Amino acid sequence: MIRHGLRLASIGLTLARYRLDEGLKGWPIHLLASSARVLSWGPRPPVDANRGHRLRLALQELGPIYVKFGQILSTRRDLLPPDIADELAGLQDDVEPFGVDEARAIVEAELEAPIDELFEDFENTPLASASIAQVHGARLKSGESVVVKIVRPGIKRQIDRDLALIKSLARLVRKTHPEGERIRPDEVVAEFERVVDGELDMQAEAANASLIRRNFEDSSDLYIPEIHWELTASRVLVMERVSGIPVRRIDELKRLGVDLEKLARRGIRVFYTQVFRDNLFHADMHPGNILVDASNPDDPTFISLDFGIVGSLTPKDLYYIGENFLAIFNREYRRVAELHVEAGWVPADTRIDQLEAAARTVCEPAFTRPLEEVSFAELVINLFQVARKFKLTIQPQLIMLQKTLLNIEGMGRDLYPKINIWEVAKPELESIYQERYGLPRTAQRIRRQLPGMLARSPELPTLIYEYLKMAGSGHIRTRIDSSDLAELAEELGQHNRRLPGAIVAAGLIVAGAVLAGYQVGPLWQDISIAGGVSALLGLIIGWRSWRG
Repeated sequence: MIRHGLRLASIGLTLARYRLDEGLKGWPIHLLASSARVLSWGPRPPVDANRGHRLRLALQELGPIYVKFGQILSTRRDLLPPDIADELAGLQDDVEPFGVDEARAIVEAELEAPIDELFEDFENTPLASASIAQVHGARLKSGESVVVKIVRPGIKRQIDRDLALIKSLARLVRKTHPEGERIRPDEVVAEFERVVDGELDMQAEAANASLIRRNFEDSSDLYIPEIHWELTASRVLVMERVSGIPVRRIDELKRLGVDLEKLARRGIRVFYTQVFRDNLFHADMHPGNILVDASNPDDPTFISLDFGIVGSLTPKDLYYIGENFLAIFNREYRRVAELHVEAGWVPADTRIDQLEAAARTVCEPAFTRPLEEVSFAELVINLFQVARKFKLTIQPQLIMLQKTLLNIEGMGRDLYPKINIWEVAKPELESIYQERYGLPRTAQRIRRQLPGMLARSPELPTLIYEYLKMAGSGHIRTRIDSSDLAELAEELGQHNRRLPGAIVAAGLIVAGAVLAGYQVGPLWQDISIAGGVSALLGLIIGWRSWRG
């Protein structure tokens, strides 16, 4: 507690020097921060610096973990004003490197062999150094050039210490802030903790890279360096060393005659393929993590690096976000509103007509401009912001998706300002959806699931007998909550197109469960038996539906 108190005091002093204490009015730390204005030590921001810039400088001074937290927070544009989100997105995760002796010691400890046995050559000067890890160049005994990514020593202990403080502050904010329940700061911190834990585990990062590489192994759109698994451990990752031109060096790409329109279109296609085909997307696609292979200027390829942060959606969210995208593309605003309700992103009692009007107000003006001037990513973000008035609840994975979409579109427009995002994205998404949710894929899923259900079918008579026996003796009491019924209805809605008999079966089973649990009055045993029979009929109909 004393350590937390001292660190909290240090944070308060830093906030005061950067004139950020005004946002803490009414908080205990505000008195400390305000009184610290008279202190003169330490750097001070320019007098005319805006609040976002001052916050960015303060986080940089507080240390690498706060820089990383600011970077993650910048993705939550649903919670932050645009000026602050833009500034936090500019945070540079660049810190002083740790010594080469420490780097060598970590590699040897993790891989259980001397450096000289593992590598023909190991470069003492790091290629890059960030808050979580730093990278050294090396050469294998085979002569292949590789990079060695090493987790910073002591970083886990430092992260745990700072996280404990940040979690305490988040809980305080949720309890005392007027909008604490909506912004859910403790969940934001949990999201940060999950991301950082993933970045600390080099084997997890290697697995991410390996899977994305496999997904694109036959594609000329994206190249992922090969992982050397025999030289990868919890704190060390060794991968193929690749060369390319940083995507931000557009003048160099132009000088080499690279087809920038083709490159920009490929970037958009890569995003939609990763999200909607593979449901695994690189969620840290800033320009520093993207190179361009310009060896063939007419057929350039993206090269992705750093896979510590990847995103994945639940099947339900993946379906509904894609349907929302298609509805926006087609200007079907009522469908947008209905999808928000169906997905559970807004309360079930939300008035569809009002949400439809809100969606139309946000989207329709965009269609009065040439589509190459319209940012689809910004349109989606604005739509979600307007939906907040209807008590929108968005999961962190969807926020990460928004941020990645914004990055990809920004990169595409930097490469080729005249690119029509809509023209590229709409047919790509339609094609993926037709393949993913079409009849052939649905039939394939049913065929995979059917053997398991049939394998369990011989158990049904015994289960039914045991159920009737318990029902007759009065030992079953069934309670069905509204949430359970809602979940059941949702499942039925997903399957009713391919299993017509399941609707009748489920209705009988639910009725049977209710009747079996009815324990009021002298006839309750007869009612329970009737419920058991109803359930039995439901199970038989359901089984026959599966048998076809």
